[in-house]
Amino acid sequence: MPMKGSGTASLTEIDRFDGGVGWIAYPDETMQRASHALATEEGIWLIDPVDAPGLDDLIADVAADAGTDAVAGVVVCLDRHKRDAAAIARRHDTEVYIPRWMSGVASKLDAPVTRFAGELGDSGFESFVIRESSLPPWQEVGLYNPDTGTLVVPESVGTASYFLADDEVLGVHPMLRLMPPKTLERYDPERILVGHGAGVLSDAAAALDAALASSKSNAIELYGKTAKQFIMG
Repeated sequence: MPMKGSGTASLTEIDRFDGGVGWIAYPDETMQRASHALATEEGIWLIDPVDAPGLDDLIADVAADAGTDAVAGVVVCLDRHKRDAAAIARRHDTEVYIPRWMSGVASKLDAPVTRFAGELGDSGFESFVIRESSLPPWQEVGLYNPDTGTLVVPESVGTASYFLADDEVLGVHPMLRLMPPKTLERYDPERILVGHGAGVLSDAAAALDAALASSKSNAIELYGKTAKQFIMG
């Protein structure tokens, strides 16, 4: 079973919509680490990016469609998602944006850092705390644009196979199955972009409601499926 960073980077585009695009840099890995470029009036925001050949061309394509030529910033939305944020920020002569309350990340980035709270710059995306926990260590911020209905959730829900029970389109992270993130209940998104797997670009609100509602009841099924995949390799 391919693991994180295995193989050679080969950019696969996902989540193309009017306002951005996503990509998976290592499409064969189990984790399906997804990254996104969001187009705004002030430039392109790169969310939890993993580098890959062709990435700068993809960013330029999104920027041209949006009528901009600037990368506004690179954002780390989960403390474990430092990924290639620093290298990409340096390459595009911009900064890495980290939530003001997030700890243990800035000192590990070899790039200029800006702290933010509330709106991410002038992007129209409002930030909100999804999880701030020391046991287990987990600091996660979500982003939501009420004008476009775009919701970004980097870790608590996803579409990679290990997130999903057999009948699920979107699933709660295995570690959160018995305590699903209630803060997501307040959102009624048009689309959901996730940090692991392709996003949900249609019927997103229904998929989110279903994921949260079935999180506990589907937990045993998911754990059994995951155990079987691990054993079979």
